[in-house]
Amino acid sequence: MANIKSAIKRNKQNEKKRIRNRIYRGAARTYVAKARTAIVKKDADTAKAVTLEAISALDKAAQKGVIHKNNAARRKSRLMKQLATLK
Repeated sequence: MANIKSAIKRNKQNEKKRIRNRIYRGAARTYVAKARTAIVKKDADTAKAVTLEAISALDKAAQKGVIHKNNAARRKSRLMKQLATLK
């Protein structure tokens, strides 16, 4: 445990940020997983809708700084490539 006042404050800040980041990262993971399962089931309409939600969640996570913007772009690209195989 930290003894220095600034280190104690930094630990508190990091914990708050970790919890806040988990919300956006977890939501993005959930939507991506739903999109992948919809793509595997070959349901084009549902897959497209869920993929757009996943892309939105990834964009939001990147905007908040939870994941890097290139990481979000790579994941979106891979999702869209998988979605394109349905058509």
